[in-house]
Amino acid sequence: MSVPLLDYGDLEGGLARMMDRYRDTGSMIGDAEADAFVAASSEAVLLGLLFDQRVRAEFAFTGPKRLHDRIGTLDFRQIAAMDVDALRETFAVVPTVHRFTNKMAEMTHALASYVVEHYDGAPERLWNDGCDAATLQKRARALPGFGADKSMKLKFALHYFGFRDFSSTPV
Repeated sequence: MSVPLLDYGDLEGGLARMMDRYRDTGSMIGDAEADAFVAASSEAVLLGLLFDQRVRAEFAFTGPKRLHDRIGTLDFRQIAAMDVDALRETFAVVPTVHRFTNKMAEMTHALASYVVEHYDGAPERLWNDGCDAATLQKRARALPGFGADKSMKLKFALHYFGFRDFSSTPV
């Protein structure tokens, strides 16, 4: 995975640390298999960013793989159709999908349901129409669990995991 570097100088926290690692080693998460899993799934990159809350960012971005391994899919239609209580139980299996198992299970269900309703279950429809970074941020802001900070970070996650090149788009 080799993409042009973006200026993320004002960004702080775990995602910035991951981008520093990418700059230095070519790996976002620090594990080639984990990087490849996220880079292969639009659902995983969106869930990784959703999970990037009060846990180490690298753990957050490996959460989608733990979820996938337990339910056999990250398809948002299937997740939206799941019983929320069953999803909570799935999140709580050790090692947990996220530190806050109940809340993140609920947010995952809400995010999947929103993407099913507004984007026909395909997260890549948020960004695959060539929208600029400001439009992407506005769309992301409407997602359950995505405040201003996560919405701003989405373009960096998409860029560095290889979903969309934002190097020619103003930051």
